[in-house]
Amino acid sequence: MLAAAIMRNAGFEVAIYDSSLKQGPGGIKEMIDAFKPDFLVLFDDNFNYLSKMCLTVMREAAFALIRYGKDAGCSILVNSSDATDHPELFLAAGADAVMTGESEMTLLELLTNGMEQVERCKGIAISRNGQLVKTGSRNGFTDPYLLPMPAWDLVDLSAYKKIWLDAHGYFSLNIATTRGCPFKCNWCAKPIYGNRYQSRPPQAVVEEIGLLMTESGVSHFWVCDDIFGLKPGWVKEFSNLLAEKHLRPKLKIQCRADLLLKEETIENLVAAGLDEVWIGAESGSQKILDAMDKGTTVQQIYQATGLLKAKGVKVCFFLQYGYLGETKSDIELTLKMVRDLMPHDIGISVSYPLPNTGFYEKVKAQLQAKQNWRDSDDLALMYTGTFAPDFYRQLHRHTHYVFRQKDSAINLGRILKAQSLGMHTIKSALKLPYLFFAERVSRRKLNLLETK
Repeated sequence: MLAAAIMRNAGFEVAIYDSSLKQGPGGIKEMIDAFKPDFLVLFDDNFNYLSKMCLTVMREAAFALIRYGKDAGCSILVNSSDATDHPELFLAAGADAVMTGESEMTLLELLTNGMEQVERCKGIAISRNGQLVKTGSRNGFTDPYLLPMPAWDLVDLSAYKKIWLDAHGYFSLNIATTRGCPFKCNWCAKPIYGNRYQSRPPQAVVEEIGLLMTESGVSHFWVCDDIFGLKPGWVKEFSNLLAEKHLRPKLKIQCRADLLLKEETIENLVAAGLDEVWIGAESGSQKILDAMDKGTTVQQIYQATGLLKAKGVKVCFFLQYGYLGETKSDIELTLKMVRDLMPHDIGISVSYPLPNTGFYEKVKAQLQAKQNWRDSDDLALMYTGTFAPDFYRQLHRHTHYVFRQKDSAINLGRILKAQSLGMHTIKSALKLPYLFFAERVSRRKLNLLETK
């Protein structure tokens, strides 16, 4: 939507094929026939960790879109983490050029000057006589104040609204307030934005939120930045502007434990509408956090969780199993952290070797033919870990059982103390016998897999 807005502001006629709610890539044929584009531009969601993982199912869908575009005589341009890491694959699939890294300005230059000037354009990978040619890197936006409002009008928001209202009773959308991340966790790749961190002006973000709330009835926003509100003073100004406009959105953000240790910071976030924060906790073992170059401590996770919960914020954890050197005792520390802190929700993965990361360099000699997951539920360990891949798949299930059993027990206690008789609390408490049994069966399976 942002790329579309920039191109439209430059005078180009633009349409968006929104694949998010489609059953497959074939639906684009109808739109190509109706719009008859000169260019088909594939832009990945570069704010999503799953995009960085270059899932095979997503790559195959991109190749299908390329074929449909080529059949219609379009010039094909691609930008994604996968294409930046492996441009030769997308060029072989029929793309005319891969735009590497941060690419809105690359796209504008290509459309303005034409494909005959492609080799003079920075930030491009092309194929010439069967050889991969790269034209050098391009600097990203130096002034985020120049970024326009994303072209929300080119997307059918009513379809999203119906899904959200039917499932949750409110309407949520994703927005981005920053680009990049300055931290250096050695398993995290940054093929698009690098280590730079740039914040959009709070005025522009408030304008976007106001538009979506008043015109489309959005009440909740997932702020999909890697790190929200890192720039000093940004959150406070953002909160003040929301108050001036009488806007009260609910916000879900991602952040680091060490950035959430000041009550003033949390108070400003809450004033801005913070409802839920996902912390990259990763592990309850300090040894593993240090091996990851995470730059945070287990103690900070405990402290930040307590401070946030005291302000009524839902705290959620990203957890990661299988990092090099992780032992059963490290795993038990992670399970203990979950039981001790009882986050609102958890998201679990196993360590994934992303190209051009320190972690990848440590394990690349072990990688075989499979170097990408098929989809987000694959959970394959693609290098030699402490335990076999099936152990980690079972550990994924076991952690959820541990979490849900403790949550169920807490809710039963609330009922017995007459603290809550809400339907969610009752349903959760009634599951305790099943979860008690399931957790123990799961633990036995895990113990058996530990020796294989």
